[in-house]
Amino acid sequence: MDRVPYPIGPLDPKVRDLLLALPLFALVCLLVARVRPRVDRLLAARDDASSGTGERSEAVRARAERERALTEALLAEARHDAVRIPSRAQEPAAVVTAPAREDGQRDHDTAPVGDRARIDAERAAAEIELRISVSELASNLVSRMVGEGPGAPVEQVG
Repeated sequence: MDRVPYPIGPLDPKVRDLLLALPLFALVCLLVARVRPRVDRLLAARDDASSGTGERSEAVRARAERERALTEALLAEARHDAVRIPSRAQEPAAVVTAPAREDGQRDHDTAPVGDRARIDAERAAAEIELRISVSELASNLVSRMVGEGPGAPVEQVG
């Protein structure tokens, strides 16, 4: 019984090898049958963890988008209020400052008449005072520049 009595192809196994391979194959099948549920559970847990993370991240992203939209709406409202506040404040300010502006304009219109006359009088007095002392100032300046006094004798060269 060295060979299998009927031809099964090019392999043509020996009976002794078949008797050894059959129990080993059964043992491997039993081990795989025992280990396979554990592997399936592990793969399912891994898949659940990865797909669960994706779903959680999508939920967080959706929540962040809602919060961003809410924040943008609040900012738009705040900008709108910021534009309205100065325009509302200008109306009462115009009412309060109008009398003061009128008083200032009236003072501005009347003040130059009296001030102009006073300034012209002061200018004329200063001009007269300067004309009186111009000759004295000029002689002092010349004496400083030349280094001689105004009454020094003049030397003639010649």
